[in-house]
Amino acid sequence: MGRIGVIFKRELVGYFATPIAAVFIIIFLMLAGAFTFYLGDFFARGQSDLIPFFDFHPWLYLVLIPALAMRLWAEERRGGTIELLFTLPVTLWEAVIGKFLAAWCFTGIALGLTFPLWVTVNILGEPDNGVILASYLGSFLMAGGFMAIGSCTSALTKNQVIAFVISVIVGLGFVLSGFSMVLDLFSGWAPQFVVELISSFSFLTHFNALSRGVVDLRDLVYFLSLIGFWLFATALMLEWKKAE
Repeated sequence: MGRIGVIFKRELVGYFATPIAAVFIIIFLMLAGAFTFYLGDFFARGQSDLIPFFDFHPWLYLVLIPALAMRLWAEERRGGTIELLFTLPVTLWEAVIGKFLAAWCFTGIALGLTFPLWVTVNILGEPDNGVILASYLGSFLMAGGFMAIGSCTSALTKNQVIAFVISVIVGLGFVLSGFSMVLDLFSGWAPQFVVELISSFSFLTHFNALSRGVVDLRDLVYFLSLIGFWLFATALMLEWKKAE
């Protein structure tokens, strides 16, 4: 854990040592605000909640997190620093987990900076803060899912653009698999359990459950299992690339 902490600190400090942190946070806050107040009709709804804010998170993360994650390993491989990293007294798993946690924590910081919206709805009315807290938890876990996918695709190639595109495509699949339009394509001919299985892989299915304030162990297990799977795939990918 000590070595993971060293890598975590190195990576997290690295974000704030470059313009990446400021650019990502500014873009995230601007888009979140624009979607909430304009596309989400925050004031026109006349309700004191953050539903319009959280409704757009899957689509924000679909683009912004792959843009952040694409450099995790692709930059290391392109610059040749990955060989230096592996000469340090750390295991491959420690490096994968440390870098992922730093990127996930950085995303959490950006998400946490949206707290003025939470303050705003409490000034304007009496929202269910338990639901809002659960929605933040769901958003953070979903961000981790997108980040783990981005970590794996970044390990796949030295080209950050290719890593970004693959990550967006894979992430889109996990989002749309819970979309009613997609499920309707299967419900007409496939058994119900197949439709439910496809829906169970969707970020939307589990995030929407959490955003309603229902903290179900199954949703937590889903996101944590998804993160674990893609981090395992990242380690396998790095081992494969190292053997080349």
